[in-house]
Amino acid sequence: MRVVRDPGYTAAMEVKLRRVYEPPSGEDGTRILVDRVWPRGLSKDKAHLDEWEKDVAPSTDLRKWYGHDPDKFEEFTRRYDAELAEPERAEALDHLRELARQGTVTLLTATKDVDLSQAAVLADRLRDSG
Repeated sequence: MRVVRDPGYTAAMEVKLRRVYEPPSGEDGTRILVDRVWPRGLSKDKAHLDEWEKDVAPSTDLRKWYGHDPDKFEEFTRRYDAELAEPERAEALDHLRELARQGTVTLLTATKDVDLSQAAVLADRLRDSG
């Protein structure tokens, strides 16, 4: 039996998470800020971004409701998934998927706990679609 793979197939998408304030690493690949608001006190030069994909970020209302409260993360994820189905955000998420298929991507956020951020939700969605 012969296995035929889709030409866009990659064995394992490498999607990393980091705080935008951390110095870049040579292993970051494409560095993408996924926050709607520019990080406080950080110049664009020091950010070392390849892209700022603010269209994929949660709405201001959702971000303010969540307030990075760990007890709300599960509900935040559910609500954010609903927002990611909206056309503009869905298009931005598809763009991230395409970048991830091409090589390593690092999703950047100013959030202190990246594991409880929209970047973590996005990384899961990208890995699930790989």
